[in-house]
Amino acid sequence: MPGPGAHLLYALSGGAALSRLAGGGRRFGPHHCAVYAFNAFLGPDLGAFAEWLASFLPSTPAAAAAGDLAMAAIHHPFYYPLLLGLPLACLYAWLSRRMLRAGLLDAPAGVVLSRRQCFLLIAAGSLSHFFLDHLFEVSNVVTGW
Repeated sequence: MPGPGAHLLYALSGGAALSRLAGGGRRFGPHHCAVYAFNAFLGPDLGAFAEWLASFLPSTPAAAAAGDLAMAAIHHPFYYPLLLGLPLACLYAWLSRRMLRAGLLDAPAGVVLSRRQCFLLIAAGSLSHFFLDHLFEVSNVVTGW
């Protein structure tokens, strides 16, 4: 699997290309690119992050099982949007509205991201994350193991 830098570079360059193809940033602008890139970068790896956090708990079977369960449930191209898509879409839509009002975001028409747009960006980020993971996955056929 590639590291976080490759995920971030791939997502940001893909988002910039989509923004350019969409023409002017109204359909896919920097705001969309940030949500897409964040979910392609960290999104499905939240399970691995939870597993890492569980490693700091006292070494008990319950802590290890909780970390393994989080990794198995979230680190999947379709389970991540299905399990965390709606809560994260609501959070991102709320953050979009708050940050736009505070002047921290530059949206072309001053329009915030809807929950539907956020959910679709979460799903797209998850799929592009796993596309990159599988692109760099070493096959057993190639290595002879």
